[in-house]
Amino acid sequence: MSGRTRARACPERTCVGCRERAAKTDLLRIVVIKDACVPDPRGTLPGRGAYVHPALVCLDQAVRRRAFTRALRAPGALDTKALRHYVEQTEGCQQHIAEQATP
Repeated sequence: MSGRTRARACPERTCVGCRERAAKTDLLRIVVIKDACVPDPRGTLPGRGAYVHPALVCLDQAVRRRAFTRALRAPGALDTKALRHYVEQTEGCQQHIAEQATP
């Protein structure tokens, strides 16, 4: 045996909101469809993607800094309503699961 492990490196991406690096699986991919930021949880939609933590804090920072427009190379302002709705739903589900897990 050569001593090498078979563990594969985990791809990392940078959150456009908080600018922290994290595993690709921990972040939410965002793409632009018709001047709107759309969540791509499966990572299969075509086009340029940007990554953000699925938390309202990071989403708000990215919107305030206009990071989506820059990262996605969009010519104008982008609509983030669908993205905000998705993140709110995701956070709500995670909080509900955490409440049920604690006795």
